[in-house]
Amino acid sequence: MLNKPQVTITDGAFLTLHYRLSALDGQDIVTTFDENPATLQLGGGQLAPFLEASLIGLTEGAHKVFEFTPEQAFGPRNPDLLQRVSLSTLEQNSEEGAAYEIGDLVDFSAPGGGRFAGVLREMGEQDALFDFNHPLAGQHVKFEVRIIGVM
Repeated sequence: MLNKPQVTITDGAFLTLHYRLSALDGQDIVTTFDENPATLQLGGGQLAPFLEASLIGLTEGAHKVFEFTPEQAFGPRNPDLLQRVSLSTLEQNSEEGAAYEIGDLVDFSAPGGGRFAGVLREMGEQDALFDFNHPLAGQHVKFEVRIIGVM
């Protein structure tokens, strides 16, 4: 019986895998281990670039756990990304009659047609305080992967 050569993950490869992104305390942020595996193409933007980079060189059947510092992952928290937004700007970016609660993620239009999101931290009479940091900024994270197939 011939052994099938192990396929190594390269940039642009199509993968079928299970993955889990969690806090260092083990609390899952996202996981596929309890459901169907994910199928994706590296470079397609389905995973953050640092997660994709950790997969390069792995082979079919590999099961690994990576730990990332905030600087390696989603970056440190940036206090400059805590911004006050006028209630009129918030209203312009909201559906009519929208009501928000502390902790809500609100989507805003950016110049040039882009979009960005911030978490509502406090609501005032004239403005609201939003945190535009990535929700995982400043956190250490674990990334567990089990490679099922590489094409």
